[in-house]
Amino acid sequence: MPIQSDIKFLAAFIMGCFFLYGCENDMKAIKDLDAKKVGVEEAKKVVIHYSLGGRKKAILASPLMLRVQEAVPFIEFPNTIHVDFYSVEGKVESMLDAKYAKYKETESNVFLKDSVRVINVLGDTLYCNELNWDLKKTGAEFYTDKPVRIRTRTQIIDGIGMEAKQDFTEWHIIQPVGFLKVPAAQFPN
Repeated sequence: MPIQSDIKFLAAFIMGCFFLYGCENDMKAIKDLDAKKVGVEEAKKVVIHYSLGGRKKAILASPLMLRVQEAVPFIEFPNTIHVDFYSVEGKVESMLDAKYAKYKETESNVFLKDSVRVINVLGDTLYCNELNWDLKKTGAEFYTDKPVRIRTRTQIIDGIGMEAKQDFTEWHIIQPVGFLKVPAAQFPN
């Protein structure tokens, strides 16, 4: 009978090895299971109408909007954004364009970058590569600490840092670095 018990032991040992082998997990597979799954909602050809107290405040348009559900949720516009801001009378008072925008919902702040441009009804134009649009800051909704250029009908002003009202009728350059007067007839396009 020792042969039968040796065979049973050998069979149990081999089955145990298969069982242990089958229970081995790939570390990458375990990490993938533990990884946080981020929910991303996607919308194309977006047009959003903002109103306050029954009055139209702004219309935002973008070819792509991503809503990302993370610990701090945000909305991203990775392929350009255009916003028309409206006066109390319902007329466009300023326009904003950028190639990228990220809106942090909990902070009411929009970070704009890459070819940012703001134009008011007079044609005054702000050019910069980074701009913050803080919906909570009344009278200084737009701000940056990066280089800016402001073009009016008769001058070009370069500087570092700026604050401006959302309608871009009032603005302040923190550190002016250049000023150029240009006759309106000779102003570059």
